[in-house]
Amino acid sequence: YFYRHGERWELQLKGSGKTPYSRNGDGRAVLRSSVREFLCSEAMHYLGIPTSRAASLVVSDDDVWRDQFYNGNIKKERGAIVLRLAKSWFRIGSLEILAHSGELDLLRRLLDFIIQEHFPSIAMNDSNRYLEFFSTVVSETANLIALWMSVGFAHGVCNTDNFSLLSITIDYGPFGFMDSYDPNFVPNTSDDERRYKIGNQANVGLFNLSKLLQALKPLLDPRQKQLASQVLEGYGEHYYSRFTELFKTKLGLLGENENDNYLIALLLKVSLLC
Repeated sequence: YFYRHGERWELQLKGSGKTPYSRNGDGRAVLRSSVREFLCSEAMHYLGIPTSRAASLVVSDDDVWRDQFYNGNIKKERGAIVLRLAKSWFRIGSLEILAHSGELDLLRRLLDFIIQEHFPSIAMNDSNRYLEFFSTVVSETANLIALWMSVGFAHGVCNTDNFSLLSITIDYGPFGFMDSYDPNFVPNTSDDERRYKIGNQANVGLFNLSKLLQALKPLLDPRQKQLASQVLEGYGEHYYSRFTELFKTKLGLLGENENDNYLIALLLKVSLLC
């Protein structure tokens, strides 16, 4: 990691080879996907959407074998490595795996580190700090997915390993932008069940946050667990409010009108028919 203008940035190499988390894969990346990640992460940044950034892209002389369309047709492609940056690469899965394995002391230490480094508004001596942390992640995740929807961005693989605890867009894999409005749009050709279709992203966000709550529960007392469950129940309202706000801005709608939501829904439906 390094510091710039008083901010801490973590560096990560994507495509450099096997790591303990490669899950039997080769840990390599091909040139086409590396270029896409470089361009899209920078585009998302300038669209005002929280995201990791790309610092450099290096082309490798090594060959990488990939089944691009998951149809059994494996081809040799040129490899590449992207140097990418983020304030943090911790994900929901980072806490989930510790809770699942019963490493509660390490879970507490890691969570305290994340809060101290990245959530300055939460006091470390506050007995409700984990509850405050969860509440922040819930609202910011709702905000992030609403922003995705406002530009027609589909992440493609919205599992807990790809959801940042800082609510930024990370791990650009089979992402895509809709050319025309279609709630069933799926950029991931391997997603046969359409689990991560663009119209389901908000629901998947709720599912992932429920997994985060499950990971935090061993550190919460009964009252905090109840309050955290209430926070999670408010996720849908957070998302819908931000989604509506963004679309009203796009349409130039001022003030509050009971027909605004109807108009937004109507225009999206018309777009679907076009």
